[in-house]
Order: sequence, then C-alpha cells, then structure tokens
Amino acid sequence: MKLLLIYAHPEPRSLNGSLRDFAIAHLQAAGHEVKVSDLYDMRWKALINPDDAPGYDDENPFNPAIESQRVFAAGTQPTDIEEEQAKLRWADAVIFQFPLWWFSMPAILKGWVERVYAYGFAYGVGEHSESHWGDRYGEGSMAGKRAMLVVTLGGWEPHYSGRGVNGALDDLLFPIQHGVLFYPGFTVMPPFPIYKTSKMDAARFEQLCTAYAARLDNLFSDQPLPFRRQNAGDYEIPALTLKPHLAPGRHDLGIHICEGMTPEG
Repeated sequence: MKLLLIYAHPEPRSLNGSLRDFAIAHLQAAGHEVKVSDLYDMRWKALINPDDAPGYDDENPFNPAIESQRVFAAGTQPTDIEEEQAKLRWADAVIFQFPLWWFSMPAILKGWVERVYAYGFAYGVGEHSESHWGDRYGEGSMAGKRAMLVVTLGGWEPHYSGRGVNGALDDLLFPIQHGVLFYPGFTVMPPFPIYKTSKMDAARFEQLCTAYAARLDNLFSDQPLPFRRQNAGDYEIPALTLKPHLAPGRHDLGIHICEGMTPEG
C-alpha cells in the first residue's frame, strides 16, 4: 500500500522525530511505499496570501476561497501546493503526526491544510441541492483513503479524559478528525495519542513502538471512527441538522458518531 506521512515538528532529535523514523522503517519493512512531507524541513510556507494566486487582480479584495478556486481550475497553482495534492492523490492512507500545541495542531500544519485543501480539490465539490449538500463529510476527493492522527501530548491521559481539566481528547480533536479529515472524505481511524512525553525512557519508548507498530499493521483492517455521513439520511438537508429522532435531547459533539456503523455503512 502507499502511505503518506505529514509530519510537523521542528526538532528531528525529538520524540516525534524518533517516532517518524520508526514509522517509516516499519512501514517500508512491511513492503509499503512511503512518502514523507516534513513540513519544517521543507520550510513550508504556512501563510495563504496573494502569492498563492498567480494572475490575481489586486484591484479587488483578496478572497482566498475564490482565488483558490480560480487557480486550481486553471492549473496555475504554486508548485508546492500541486506537489502536496499529488501526494494525497497517490496515497492509500495518510498519517498526520504532530504535537498538540495550545489544544490544536502546529501553525505550520494548519497552514498546510489551508493552502493544500484548495477549493475544487478538498471542498466545494459535488452537487448542491435540496437533497444533497455537496460531496463532503464521508464523500469527496479523499473518499476511499484512510487517515490517522498520531499526536504527542505533555499532559497525563486523565487530563484529557471526559472529566479532565483539558477536556476529552475526542472533543479536542473533533475539528481535525471530523472537519479536516472526514469533511473531504477520508475514512478516519481512531487517533494514536502519546501522553506524558517528557517522561519517556527507553523501556517506555520500546513499549510505545510496539503499540504503534500494531496500529500501523492494522491500519487497513481496524474499524474507523463511525462518523455519520452527511448525505446518507441522518441530517436534514439543507438545514444540515441531525434529524430529531437521532440522539434526541443531545447537543454534544458525540451525536455525529453512530455507534455500530462505519462511515462506509
């Protein structure tokens, strides 16, 4: 299979760097093809601005969505964006590895998403009607591909539990897993979190690698997160609200997960 690793950490000698190297070696030893986008090493341009829109008429206000749509359709995107889009098309699965900084992904990775997820490529695709509101949330250009987050955290696991002071990890990652991944069609695997990163010793790292290897080995067989597909009948369209008989009385993020179902079903 073809695996793409999107990696966002500035220090190659860090725990993240060691996990990146382990994943590459393990996947290649298993016979997979691997490509890596090491964003810091690439000196990835995180800011989306008029430089991303060749031919932009600066007499008009800069609208990132409109300009993204224009240059994508015209085939005039900057080379770095086109290369990352080609990697996504190539991959059967994508691993996003990053430290959780200030309750989200590092800015450089957010900038990768904002620039690579062009209008017409990752969003703004499909029919929009009274019964089908675009190809998104389970449909879209990434449909058929799997994605998984590998996230390092300094805090303890209970800090990110349902009653933990930082909030439940599933809730913190919801904008990434449901939005950045499921929205353009990825089948989203449960995340692989690594807690208490400053308390890592050789024995714990060995255990960590064993667990990570198992997740990598089962990436295409484990059950994904069962997010509800937008156009499969659970949501009122065009209101895009969950139908009243589903999770009645609830308004938490968990209502968008259908237990016992996969995104494909």
